[in-house]
Order: sequence, then structure tokens, then C-alpha cells
Amino acid sequence: MRGLINAVSPASPRFPSGASEPDRPSKKVLASRIALLSLMALLLLSGCNTPALYQDDIYNPPVYWGRHVVKPGETLYSIAWRYGRDYRELGEANGIGPPWNLKAGQVIRLDLRGSVTSGSQTTAAKKPSGSQPPRTASRASPPKQTAATAPKPAVTRAANKGAPLASQTQTVARIEWRWPHVGTVIAGYSTSGKVNKGIDIAGQAGDAVRAAATGNVVYAGNGLLGYGNLIIVNHNEHYLSAYAHNRKILVQEGEDVKAGQVIAELGSSGAERPMLHFEIRKNGNPVDPVHYLPPR
Repeated sequence: MRGLINAVSPASPRFPSGASEPDRPSKKVLASRIALLSLMALLLLSGCNTPALYQDDIYNPPVYWGRHVVKPGETLYSIAWRYGRDYRELGEANGIGPPWNLKAGQVIRLDLRGSVTSGSQTTAAKKPSGSQPPRTASRASPPKQTAATAPKPAVTRAANKGAPLASQTQTVARIEWRWPHVGTVIAGYSTSGKVNKGIDIAGQAGDAVRAAATGNVVYAGNGLLGYGNLIIVNHNEHYLSAYAHNRKILVQEGEDVKAGQVIAELGSSGAERPMLHFEIRKNGNPVDPVHYLPPR
């Protein structure tokens, strides 16, 4: 701040005899300039952190601090996806229930934790009481689940390997899964090193992107940094799937889709090359899609 003040208010120079000193800015003008420069500095500092939160390969959500102001076109699903939260848990924490409607300008508190009841299982709720300040998480990375510790889901009906890969289905968690695109997998799921919350599938611009399972489109847009044109499909209360970097989105929010239905054209929006980035999330947490899709 001292540097800013000195930059605005330099030391008074000496003038030759007989020369008149230029008019100095009034104290009110000087204070306004200082305030403006201070505001600009704060904006620059705060703006440095926002994109890094979603692109940092070392830090991985979930996020349990701060607030999010709803922008036009955002849904609870997309906001929960952005911050690595279960949409039901985040909605319960903020007093939002089905059908999870939001309004632009609405404030979503991320420092609150909700509870989600599923059958006999309940995730712990940690809501701040009125006498205590909200608990926030530190910015350190939470413990990451590795491939060795992550349990593989049970396959209840294996794929028919005699059929073409594009038409094969495999039943996992009571959902019939199929490949959204049959191109080469160029990057696998990873929880260490360069984190990848899904898989990347190569393809040509304009290739058909298909729904990996039957569900309902809960987000279709480009508001999530790093995903380009993104589609999120809700399959049941536990599972969501996402299709990123599309050239063109062919479905709308609220639309029901069938497994294998063409929902987008493959593209490179938000990516360096044409590809499909595909994710599956269980209760808000990324899981390895290869454990759900038919084996190649």
C-alpha cells in the first residue's frame, strides 16, 4: 500500500526561482485515486485463484468453504459437479429439495454440509449451529482414493463379447452401460500424478456421442471451466455421467434420453484436440468408467 501511495503522491519537486508550481490534486481526489488503485489490486489478486481451483491437478474437490452465486443457466447438478459435491447433499445443506430449482443470483453456501438418506444409509451431516461459526475445510487436498483402494462395482450382467462394441451393454449398479464412443482411449482415469476424473476417447470432429445409459439430461451448456460444451445425465439417485468437449449439443435440459441415443457431436471445445471426455460420478465422487463399461 505504501508503494501505491508513493506512486500516486510523489515527493514535491523543487522549482526554479520565479516558476509557478503546478496545481496539486486535492486531498479528496488523492484519496479517490488511492481507493481506486487498492480496489484494482484486490480484483487482480482475487481473480488469480478462481480458474486454478478447477484446473489444478494437485487439488481435487470436494470444496467445503465459501459461497457460489448462481449464474443464468446453472443447475444444482452443474454446481455440485463443479465443486465435487453430491447434488442431493448440497441441496439439503441449502434447504433445496426436488426438483432442485434455482434462480439466478441465488447464493449457495458451500461451507454447509447436508445429509443424504438412501435406504438404510445416511451420510453424516455437519451443519454449523447458530452459536458456532461455519466450519470450513482447509485448502489442503483431501485424501485421494487410489485404484488399489477403490472397490470395483459388481457386474450383474456381463457384456456379450460376440457383438460389436458399439452395441454391447453391461449391467452394473442396476444400470445398463454402453460405450458413449468407440474410439481409442487416449487417457485413463487417474487419482494421482496428472489427475483425470474420467477417460478421454479420441475421435473425429462431428462423430456421434451417445448416452452411456438411459437417464435424464440435467445440464447442457458450457458454464463449467475446462469442460467446453458439456452434457450431464442423471441415471438414478446415485449415478451421473458427463460428456465434455462436444462440438454441438443435440439435447436439452429436462429431456429423457435412451442408452445409445445420439446426444452430441464430438468436438474440441475446451480441449486441444477432438475428443470425448467421459465421466461417471457416484454420489458426487468420480469413479473409473472402465469398471462400468463393457470390456474391450
